[in-house]
Amino acid sequence: MRFPMWKVVHIAHSEDSAKKIKDMLTANGFLVQLKGEGGKNKKAYEICVPFSEAEDACDVLREHQFHG
Repeated sequence: MRFPMWKVVHIAHSEDSAKKIKDMLTANGFLVQLKGEGGKNKKAYEICVPFSEAEDACDVLREHQFHG
């Protein structure tokens, strides 16, 4: 079984914002991973999609006015 390589398509500065973006991308058919960065007090959240879907995910983010 091959696992997808992930690409960061956006960085959110709150967990709430990260979850909203994840939900929006998931609703548009993307597989999404969130990765909290910044140690114990996570200050940034990487929104990642499979590398092969990154360009399309970025297009959807722009359509929904998320710029990164």
